[in-house]
Amino acid sequence: MDIRIGVTQSPRELVVELADEALPEDVRAHLARVLAGEELVLWLTDRKGKQIAVPFAKLAYVEVGAPDGSRRIGFGG
Repeated sequence: MDIRIGVTQSPRELVVELADEALPEDVRAHLARVLAGEELVLWLTDRKGKQIAVPFAKLAYVEVGAPDGSRRIGFGG
């Protein structure tokens, strides 16, 4: 599952590829707690075990979904 995070005052977005066992509903529940002010940091662990923290104040948007196979770069036919 991929998570795309927009960060305020940054032209680039963060893309985190979560482990296969990560459930979208768990990620959405954690995000809801952050947006409700119950937690101040959105913590995610990527597929390799690296932890990423994004402070609530810097969140612009979060996109939760399956990896998008249609976003290909390069030449093909």
